[in-house]
Amino acid sequence: MLTIYRRCKCPIWVDGLLGGEEIRESLKLRDWEKANIKIHEWEERGSKEEPKKELEPMTIEDGLAKWVKDAKARNLHSETVRKYKLLERMMMRFARKKGLRFLTEFDLDTVRAFRESWPLRNSAAGRQVDRIRSFFDFARASRWIAENPAEWLKAPKVTSPPTMPFSTEEMAAILAAADSYETNAMVLLMRYSGLRIGDAATLAASRIHDGKLMLRTAKTGTVEYLPLPPFLLTALEAVKRSNGYFFWTGASKRSSVADTWRKRLAPVFERAGVAGAHPHRFRDTFAVELLLAGVPLERVSVLLGHSSVKVTEKHYAPGVRDRQMQLEADVRRTWSTDLTLDFAKQSQTRGTPEVHGGNARPN
Repeated sequence: MLTIYRRCKCPIWVDGLLGGEEIRESLKLRDWEKANIKIHEWEERGSKEEPKKELEPMTIEDGLAKWVKDAKARNLHSETVRKYKLLERMMMRFARKKGLRFLTEFDLDTVRAFRESWPLRNSAAGRQVDRIRSFFDFARASRWIAENPAEWLKAPKVTSPPTMPFSTEEMAAILAAADSYETNAMVLLMRYSGLRIGDAATLAASRIHDGKLMLRTAKTGTVEYLPLPPFLLTALEAVKRSNGYFFWTGASKRSSVADTWRKRLAPVFERAGVAGAHPHRFRDTFAVELLLAGVPLERVSVLLGHSSVKVTEKHYAPGVRDRQMQLEADVRRTWSTDLTLDFAKQSQTRGTPEVHGGNARPN
């Protein structure tokens, strides 16, 4: 039996034997009724340990559906929810093929086999690993599984291609190949705003104030303003719709309008004769040109909406290297030509230094 001391109003302690084990510790309670109830529960179980709750049986299909529903309830970005749904479809196809029904059937080997079935590569595969870890963390917190089987899942090795900004000549060729005012405006917008194609295609006119584009940073959620060149503002005004957007009807999905613009730009790139062209290279051009103009990496990161400067440095390392070469050239230009000539004349007058015993001295 356990004995409870009632000598004061301090936290209640318990002292006695339970299951052959001596116990002397604070119950962290001051209410005697609650203390008695806790002691009786210990004696009935024969242990202090709480009984492990049984895991709630949960099918893979229902678990994924609840995860996506939770993402919507948290007001996550529509693109994030779309990718969650994509993972949901991929995982359900895999489960049906393997004859899996419950989440508890996913162990590390099964998750690895699921990873091998992905068509994704490089950084896209890495982000997919993060999403599947997030899903199983959600399942563990919901007590559907005992542990996260993807906790030790490693992402595929990333071999990211180098950033390839458009040259001045390539940009001129693309603009010349543009087949409409709308296409011309889209090209200029992506080049001088750094927006991704999905954000550019669904840009609302209300985000432009006094010739500046309102941006929201990913890291802090603060608002920044990016000035836009006058010729871009003129091009956008020419294609502005009555619904308050430049390129979007507002009825279709954001992902759909982005895909439509990718298809519209493909023949433009072909007519321009630019090999390997794709819409994201406008964003690369925007970033690298800023770096070459001497804009600090931290400010470029803010304008791109990156969550960390490390992300910017990772993707735009070539531009950073080019900027370093520029800085070195700038430093060399500060070297005084007159001083160099004066030193050369003095060397000729005094003679060439001669080394003796490790010290230089004139002849």
